[in-house]
Amino acid sequence: MAQAVEEWYKQMPIITRSYLTAAVVTTVGCSLEIISPYHLYLNPMLVVKQYEIWRLITNFLYFRKMDLDFLFHMFFLARYCKLLEENSFRGRTADFFYMILFGATVLTGIVLIGGMIPYVSQKFANIFFLSSSLSFMMVYVWSRHNPLIHMSFLGLFTFRAAHLPWVLLVFSILVGTSTWVDLLLFPDPVK
Repeated sequence: MAQAVEEWYKQMPIITRSYLTAAVVTTVGCSLEIISPYHLYLNPMLVVKQYEIWRLITNFLYFRKMDLDFLFHMFFLARYCKLLEENSFRGRTADFFYMILFGATVLTGIVLIGGMIPYVSQKFANIFFLSSSLSFMMVYVWSRHNPLIHMSFLGLFTFRAAHLPWVLLVFSILVGTSTWVDLLLFPDPVK
């Protein structure tokens, strides 16, 4: 069993393996109180005035609690990030890295600019970690690259991959997690 997990881990593409490892280590470190989430969250004032630049990266690594939601995010991150890197970005590791970097930059920009808009700034002010948004972005991009693949959700029903972000959004609502963060990069309905 341990060898199978080790082999699976070693066969992962480099960007997927690096991001998954950093996310698991960060989340486990916070759960064991080795690292404080207060040193990781996105705080523009601390980034600009105290030069705590690491916050621009660490807010994408922490997935809050180690619960069922964390396991789902790790599964989706490992699966769809790997599929994107191995298929859509095969042989173009730098392009895949820049896609993640661009997505992270856009997400950070949305939160920072959204925090300055009256009437909606309160919603954006409560977004401290963008890790869920980034993993949801991976699922969204994969589903747009593979819209015709047939999928099954927990064996309950089948649908096309183009509808996967919507299915996950409904699932998030059913399990009681906030969908606000997932909606940051969810621009158009499936055509």
